[in-house]
Amino acid sequence: MNEFEKQYQELLNFLKFDDFTILTKRIIDLTLDTEDLNHYKKTNDFLIWLDQNETNVEGKKEKYQAVLSDLHATLINKQIAEKQVLVSTSGLEKSYGSSSFGLGPIEMELRQGEILGLVGENGNGKTTLLRCLCGELYATGGTINYHFKYDDHYDLRTRLVYIPQRTDTWYGSMFENLQFTASSYGYKPEENELIIELIIARLGLRKFRNHSWKSLSSGYKMRFELARMLLRKPKILLIDEPLANLDILAQQTVLEDFKAIAKSPFRPIGIVLSSQQLYEVEKTSDQVIFLKHGKQKNLHEKSVSENEIPIENYLVIEFESEWSQSQLGETFEKLDLVSLQFNGGTYIVSFKENITVYNFMNLLVSEKIPVQYFRNISNSTRRFFVS
Repeated sequence: MNEFEKQYQELLNFLKFDDFTILTKRIIDLTLDTEDLNHYKKTNDFLIWLDQNETNVEGKKEKYQAVLSDLHATLINKQIAEKQVLVSTSGLEKSYGSSSFGLGPIEMELRQGEILGLVGENGNGKTTLLRCLCGELYATGGTINYHFKYDDHYDLRTRLVYIPQRTDTWYGSMFENLQFTASSYGYKPEENELIIELIIARLGLRKFRNHSWKSLSSGYKMRFELARMLLRKPKILLIDEPLANLDILAQQTVLEDFKAIAKSPFRPIGIVLSSQQLYEVEKTSDQVIFLKHGKQKNLHEKSVSENEIPIENYLVIEFESEWSQSQLGETFEKLDLVSLQFNGGTYIVSFKENITVYNFMNLLVSEKIPVQYFRNISNSTRRFFVS
């Protein structure tokens, strides 16, 4: 079963459980994958029908099934894209003369269909790395290699789309701006409006089509920028703090959108995003780079602690408890305790490699330790924030 068939079976499961919201988004993704004007028209007609038949559950299920079958018949014989390397860096560095801050060296590789998360505290080089990758800043050391054809620097910048945290002001309505963008990047007149209708529906922007820049929240301004950039059919999306100012539900929705867009079987792109929302990014990303003082730290690198035990072999648990540090420390000595830290209202406890999360849970139960929350962060870059 190829990648498309797996995704199609997933859509049938969404239909089975009446998960219409995500199903609609994925149908739009498949429609864009066809690159066919007739399918653009059919899906837009379907979206209009949905607006008029919101409560007709049985009717909707029949319509969804018909649209899915039609798309499946068109896409089943289409060539699945190979996941080629898009960009790689070797010893990438950026310094600022007499400034004490310097980025790098950075070693990274991004393939089609992958999401790379950049995490780290403010001022540690995330934005600098994004700006180097897109060509806004020139590296002072090392190399950046783009593994696709481009004619010149302008053509390269077209294929590398950078969305900063603070976007520029624009004028007129959102829909008019998207029409102008589509015209600028070669969409034919007959497909211009159809494509825009699909993309704004995909990103939850339909009801804001006639809004101006001033009347949109920061979250919807970011979605508009994403819509505008997707019209450019980029190879790589570089996005700085896309989750800023979003509530937790909106964060999860946006990240799920990024994942679906990146992993199209037929039009995969690479995405690099920076964020302070560590756990949400880690759930979505294929790889994560942690930056501290401009230096790179990858989750599974062979870092070694003072007692020469590889840190990645430790069991590291973040938890909250009303017990004191001394009470917890005394109890955890019954396991192979390495350290117990109090960090920002939570405890971080580390055990040697022979201890599992199940041993930890059994100890909580047997000793009746009150715990409001716990998370296994052994495989999370959260470890780097507290080490």
